[in-house]
Amino acid sequence: MAEGQHDVTFNRNASAAAMQLTLPFTSKPRTLLGDAWQRFRKHRMAMLGGMVFLLLILAVVIIPMVSTANLRRPDFSKSMLPPSIEHPMGTDDLGRDMLLRTMHGGRISIAVGVVAMLISVTLGTLIGASAGFLGGRIDSMLMRITDLFLALPVIPLLLLLIFLFRDTLRRWFGPETGIFILIVTVIGGLNWMTVARLVRGAFLSLKQKEFVEAAYALGIGQMSIMFKHILPNAFGPIIVAATLGVGSAIITESVLSFLGLGFPPDTPTWGRLLYEGQNFLDFAPWMVLWPGLLIFLTVLSINFVGDGLRDALDPRARV
Repeated sequence: MAEGQHDVTFNRNASAAAMQLTLPFTSKPRTLLGDAWQRFRKHRMAMLGGMVFLLLILAVVIIPMVSTANLRRPDFSKSMLPPSIEHPMGTDDLGRDMLLRTMHGGRISIAVGVVAMLISVTLGTLIGASAGFLGGRIDSMLMRITDLFLALPVIPLLLLLIFLFRDTLRRWFGPETGIFILIVTVIGGLNWMTVARLVRGAFLSLKQKEFVEAAYALGIGQMSIMFKHILPNAFGPIIVAATLGVGSAIITESVLSFLGLGFPPDTPTWGRLLYEGQNFLDFAPWMVLWPGLLIFLTVLSINFVGDGLRDALDPRARV
């Protein structure tokens, strides 16, 4: 009887040991995105920047929807009131609520940054991928075009293009939509060169890898190899460049509006609010403080996110 109990105990212990040995092998497999998320979570400033940017997006979307103030109608009895409970960001020289105007302007400024970034990243990715993958004369021609655009003075060219085409686009699409299309197209069309160089460098390195040679051996076409096999492995620098491009586009739009060549005067953007508030800096500094602070927080948070993504997507990094 004792011998039978000993056999049962031994079998139970053996089964428990076998389960412990198989646990590591039956756990959920690691993935590239999972490892990148774990590294990104450890980057405190990137997490903080992501939360700040998310809060800003929620604010610019929700506050104009729930506010009872009028965006454009002046009220001279409330002209240049300091921040209070009724007007948390004060009022401007025409008595309009600065909180509503600043949040509504944030919608336009962030939308300009995102759309211009998508244009520049798409254009830069296509040109960089074609140059790096095809090589030869095509690579040389595309890189010379890239060098030409890099040599152009961006701000003077932006001013010239907007001055030449803004009236035509306003007639076609309306004053606000037309200038939005023009600004995002011009900003995106003049900021793709860095992305193209990054993507070209990634393609030149990746096309020498064994998985590309295996794809050629299996008879897979060049377009499929370029976009289905190599491009997903080059997403790291593209995503980082995209995050940094949003901040750059927001600053560029703010500069254009500050110079008076951006959106119409009745359309508030952060740059336009800075332009309107500069004449009242001594009397109502909050007219410049809030849009300037939000530009600063938005660009800084996006740069922190880009820095965290750069570290998280580094293939040499370890969790």
